[in-house]
Amino acid sequence: MEVLLKKDIDTLGSKDEIVSVKNGFGRNYLIPKGMAILATDSVKKMHAETLKQRAHKDNQLKEEATKVFEKLSKKTIKVPAKVGENGKIFGSITNIQLADALDKAGFKIERKNITLPTGNLKTVGKFEADILFHKEVKGKISFEIVEE
Repeated sequence: MEVLLKKDIDTLGSKDEIVSVKNGFGRNYLIPKGMAILATDSVKKMHAETLKQRAHKDNQLKEEATKVFEKLSKKTIKVPAKVGENGKIFGSITNIQLADALDKAGFKIERKNITLPTGNLKTVGKFEADILFHKEVKGKISFEIVEE
């Protein structure tokens, strides 16, 4: 029996995958629990169309992410911080402050997609951060921590 999975199942497959299972497992467990639906011809056609539309939309998002990365890679973002003696920052710079600085510069990037080189930064200077723009578009941007 073939079923279309609605959820990720560790031992079976991932969401939106058509898998072959034993009849009893499909009818008595997967389908009643809402984890899968029976993969009839019409369901397979709808599934193929959904995958096609999703791939098209994902391709557009990837192109937009590439354009944003190209714009951002040419700039150096300035992150203001309160600085004490010897160029040492009060507190530290985290991905939250970098996300705020990027937002002020016109780039909306979630903080969970930003990875700083050594975790928290505590000195003034130039650094690079890894940013995930899209699942297939990753890159490094340069930023500078400056005195407020």
